Amino acid sequence: MRRYFGTDGVRGTVNKDPMTAEFALRLGRAAGFVLTRHLEHQPQILIGKDTRLSGYTIESGLCAGLTSQGMNVMLVGPIPTPAVAYLTRSLRADAGVVLSASHNPAGDNGIKFFGADGFKLPDEVELAIEACLDDLPPLPKASEIGKAFRIDDARGRYVEFCKSSLPRGFRLDGLKIVVDCANGAAYDVGPRLFHELGCDVVVMNAEPDGHNINSGCGSTYPEQMCKRVVECGADAGFALDGDADRLIACDASGHIVDGDCVIAALAEHMQHEKLLKGACVVTTVMSNMGLERYLNTLGLEMCRAAVGDRYVLEMMRDKGCNLGGEQSGHVIMLDCNTTGDGLMTAVQLLAAMQERGKSLASLVGGIELYPQKLWNITLPCRMDVLADEQVRAAIRDAEASLSGKGRLNVRASGTEPKLRVMVEAEDEDQMLELGESLSNVIRLAVAED
Repeated sequence: MRRYFGTDGVRGTVNKDPMTAEFALRLGRAAGFVLTRHLEHQPQILIGKDTRLSGYTIESGLCAGLTSQGMNVMLVGPIPTPAVAYLTRSLRADAGVVLSASHNPAGDNGIKFFGADGFKLPDEVELAIEACLDDLPPLPKASEIGKAFRIDDARGRYVEFCKSSLPRGFRLDGLKIVVDCANGAAYDVGPRLFHELGCDVVVMNAEPDGHNINSGCGSTYPEQMCKRVVECGADAGFALDGDADRLIACDASGHIVDGDCVIAALAEHMQHEKLLKGACVVTTVMSNMGLERYLNTLGLEMCRAAVGDRYVLEMMRDKGCNLGGEQSGHVIMLDCNTTGDGLMTAVQLLAAMQERGKSLASLVGGIELYPQKLWNITLPCRMDVLADEQVRAAIRDAEASLSGKGRLNVRASGTEPKLRVMVEAEDEDQMLELGESLSNVIRLAVAED
């Protein structure tokens, strides 16, 4: 049983267990021991973070634990999560860490580990770290502790990495785009990347103050991006989340292009260019049935994994696929990076537009999405409301009423104390009625607990 690691590392409210400096220090010691116990060289780990003020606190505690356990720590400062995945490989580190709570408010933070290969740690390694927290290893002698030092050119390295995903000399001249940086980790590298590729860039929310990350902006609140695209006559808009591993786009008319539509556009383009592998695209149980039908018309299979980009990635590797992702905007292109990468996704979409001479609306025009809505129900604690018999009966009744003409998914969030209810149906009125009814039953069960 996991106690601290969720689907995306350890996450919580700052200065409440487990997201405290004290816990970060203990976690650093445990991780330092587990990740390096079989190494024969001086181990190195890289730490990046987003723009939350609490990053200083968590970084200091984690760094103290890692160095006390004998690891050298490379500090790269505020930088996107996918940049840490890349830099861990590029700098030959033994592991990488990101301090971020992704799209969550500034009061939250998280700790997420990558292995030396740039992929997230396997479940068994995270469980070994948790077990080590209960019985911390002995400290090495004073002469064997590690040191911490800064890598000053980390952002520039990542910008060049993103550009290298395109053919040498390929430019995006003539394209005007809006980029919403969510006052997060991409506030510097995002605008710089697109400027260097030749885009006319309108920048939004790129002035982080430690408190305004994701605050009414970014991929969770893309409405202002859509409005700005229309106002300034841009060709497309891109809204990132706090750590820039997810992306929500919009076309020139301000219409949202979510993760499902992005995957559809990339799948069609990659198949056209004979770059798609496995004749398959991996998504999650949340992805729209319209995406599945569209991919089928292209002769492609759509495989659904559990929610969480780590599970999408596992299935992609099992099936030999190079494209997968989530409706929420995590898009994984294994030929480009080892994790979801919002900036890389935007670059590849723009390149497809440029190469095919199409607008973003044209690239996604072939997909027709079913009416779908997500209800988020806050839980007072991580209670198992799905064990309630009335809730289970309501779910069974809702599924029966859909009778194969829609889908229902009810799951506990892996990152927040919330229950997520997704309903999808051919008929929008039926979808809304079922969702509201089921959500009310769940809220009542929560209130009575």
